[in-house]
Amino acid sequence: MPSKRKATSPASKPESSSASRKSKRLAAKPDPVVAPPADSDFEESEPVLSTKKKSTRRTTEKEAVDSQSKRRAVENSGSFVAEKTEPDPDPDPEVEDCAVESDFIEEVDETEHGTLKKSLAASPSKRKPKRGENVKDEECVLYGEPVPDAEARQRWPHRYNRGKANGTKSLNGQDDSDQQLQAKCHFTQASVDGQIYCLEDDAHVKAADGEEDYICKIVEFFEAVDGMQYFTAQWFYRAKDTVIKSHDQFIDKKRVFLSEIMDDNPIDCLVIKLKIVPVPSNATLQFKENAKSNCDFYYDMMYLLPYSSFLSLPPDSSSPVSSSSTISSDTDAGEVKEHNLEKKLLDLYSGCGAMSTGLCLGANSNGVKLVTKWAVDLNSFACDSLRLNHPETQVRNEYASDFLSLLKEWMQLCSSCSLVKSSVPPHPHLKVIDEVEEDENADESEDSGDDKRGENFEVEELLEVCYGDPNAVKKPGLYFKVHWQGYGPEEDTWEPIDGLSECPKKIKEFVTKGFKANLLPLPGDVDVICGGPPCQGISGFNRFRNKENPLEDPKNQQLDVFMDIVDFLKPRFVLMENVVDLIKFSNGFLGRYALGRLVGMNYQARMGMMAAGAYGLPQFRMRVFMWGALSSEKLPQYPLPTHKVIVRGVIPTEFESNTVAFDEGQELELKKELFLGDALSDLPSVENNEQRDEMIYTNEPKSDFQHFIRLGRDGALGSVLYDHRPLQLNDDDYQRVCQIPKRKGANFRDLPGVRVRSDNKVEWDPDVERVKLPSGKPLVPDYAMSFVGGSSTKPFGRLWWDETVPTVVTRAEPHNQTIIHPHQNRVLTIRENARLQGFPDYYKLTGPIKERYIQVGNAVAVPVARALGYSLAMAMKGSSEGKPLMSLPDNFPSHAEQIEVSQ
Repeated sequence: MPSKRKATSPASKPESSSASRKSKRLAAKPDPVVAPPADSDFEESEPVLSTKKKSTRRTTEKEAVDSQSKRRAVENSGSFVAEKTEPDPDPDPEVEDCAVESDFIEEVDETEHGTLKKSLAASPSKRKPKRGENVKDEECVLYGEPVPDAEARQRWPHRYNRGKANGTKSLNGQDDSDQQLQAKCHFTQASVDGQIYCLEDDAHVKAADGEEDYICKIVEFFEAVDGMQYFTAQWFYRAKDTVIKSHDQFIDKKRVFLSEIMDDNPIDCLVIKLKIVPVPSNATLQFKENAKSNCDFYYDMMYLLPYSSFLSLPPDSSSPVSSSSTISSDTDAGEVKEHNLEKKLLDLYSGCGAMSTGLCLGANSNGVKLVTKWAVDLNSFACDSLRLNHPETQVRNEYASDFLSLLKEWMQLCSSCSLVKSSVPPHPHLKVIDEVEEDENADESEDSGDDKRGENFEVEELLEVCYGDPNAVKKPGLYFKVHWQGYGPEEDTWEPIDGLSECPKKIKEFVTKGFKANLLPLPGDVDVICGGPPCQGISGFNRFRNKENPLEDPKNQQLDVFMDIVDFLKPRFVLMENVVDLIKFSNGFLGRYALGRLVGMNYQARMGMMAAGAYGLPQFRMRVFMWGALSSEKLPQYPLPTHKVIVRGVIPTEFESNTVAFDEGQELELKKELFLGDALSDLPSVENNEQRDEMIYTNEPKSDFQHFIRLGRDGALGSVLYDHRPLQLNDDDYQRVCQIPKRKGANFRDLPGVRVRSDNKVEWDPDVERVKLPSGKPLVPDYAMSFVGGSSTKPFGRLWWDETVPTVVTRAEPHNQTIIHPHQNRVLTIRENARLQGFPDYYKLTGPIKERYIQVGNAVAVPVARALGYSLAMAMKGSSEGKPLMSLPDNFPSHAEQIEVSQ
């Protein structure tokens, strides 16, 4: 008869289950929740009312077998219960327990219970085979003398205090003393198949036939009151057992990750002892190499289920688990890094600079001077906007892949000019001549070899450098912009480096000057890289999405480029942002890939989802943010929400615990959610055909948000309003908008000739003749009637003052989205959209009207970036880990705390 207790393993518990931790929420109590099955920001279904609370759902057969928290089938109760061991209040120096994440019980429907039990009994691949329950196997016994009773009760009180307050709790937070195995006595050793195991030994644990055995650290041996003999395993995860799953190709096969997950297993599950070596974050390269070559496995990080976190071991760790926590503790004051010096940031896929602006504001408000030194984006109008607002930044309008190639070429040029010590070979097209030879030839002319006009052209100065094809001749490579002696700026040309082979002195002068001015970053120069690599291949509008391998789609390959740049420059910190489809599409393929790349590059990492509305904006806008930090740094936390918010959208169950929110039941004092009126009600009225880019405010601020957003760079209220003009609608659409009633919820359904059926879908009213516009086109267009199968209320929808916008989009057409002003017959202006994104009113945008909408719609919500910048500063100062997720200070932060412009 098999034992009722079945051993489990990391491999049997996919990281995805929402049961991996307490359910979380964004507001103080279970609020009504809007949950459309949206596939992208631009394609949301109508809201579905639900409540965000502790999950109680049926457990499928696969989920039962693959339970994330190493659940065991309790056959006499008919449910899965996840157990955990309590931390020892007075741990033995040799045996230290780790706290285990709280979780909840998943109820199993009675109709499924029989099938479920049968499945478990028939699935030894996921559970360990057990010996006879009533037969003592002399080859598998607890060994030596029992631990004295008083000592055992002190070290493992949860095994002897059945039913008392300090007994264990189940993973739903309720008292679980009935499920906690109670001990008769404890031991420090066990003999299994002739091999002696001691506490703190590492071991293989039996897995299914044909599968790799599981890996654990033994933290407890005890005989239960029913006579069964157990060990408590603290599990190691292989990379493929974590959230990374199949993207473990970047990670050494001997590298494992110590988790906080512990559970009890019969001692006959032990297979063989292992040598697993901890590698602290401050270990030398020689130590690391020796450790790797003289062990079965090694580990240099913890793997924690909250936010799918990978954390380095403490730098002074001589034991794999500290006495108080597995998370790095705060450094001493003497170890805090100098943070008064300027910290350099590179913004990739920068757009008009929202993320870097917010990060710098947040970091500066927390005492760290973070400055955006470099920014890269392909949109020329966005680059112009960034330059206008941040003249201190080197803004490059080019492909990120070309930027990476340029960085590699620049490294070679600097090496050729003896500006850096590097193993990189000199640049093959730059022969730096001896200084003496330069002096001797100083009077000789330096020709480019270009004779297009029948004369020689002399290079006066090199102005810029790029990698690509600036002349559009399909010859990509390294180019310099040349100013020719005797010619004006209009005659400047881009020349390939191999065409300037006779100008080594000019090249050296340019490289030396650029090196001193930080024209381009070199490895080790960058403190922070941030960016949101575009992944249009996962958009819901893309009908041809590659679900099997999204990275084969060229539209998704910028994620690879982003990681390649990180790998080359090795910044201290990385922050990547993207849409929620990163974890929704293809079972989270791209999100797992990104984590795998970071961990494979030996970065600590964690992934969380943050809603813009939870940080003081009147739009929801959920986004994925992924932190990375070198092993020697503190990994930044996610700041907790400051405002209540109504949750929208559907989060995959596997990633529910990645939502940045308060634990349910935690006492909260959150600020009231913001609505459209809080953000826009003070703005001047404008017409559909407004042409002005600048105007004067006509009203005083009517809310704290409006006062805050109108602050100028000097901290005083501004007087000039920029970009408060809408996309001008064509005559037909303008006439349609004029007939939409000025009331909450109004849309095309309120136009004559439309009838709403009992199933909330629209149809033509047969009793009403179809109304025509003066152009001859119908007042109600066919596409509005057929949008989302006739069930959508978005076409020509009017917003209202007491609503929160789902998300700001890049297109201002009202055909398939609610974007009409509450009281004016027009769509929201550029400035109104910018306010919904948290841009201060002084932030000016450039380019055609549609391009400005795109810049705003593609931007990161500035308040979220500010909050993350505040957390980043904490990490830079060495005070991030070891503390709970921090809430933002009440006065965080003012626009007066701006990036200091470099002179």
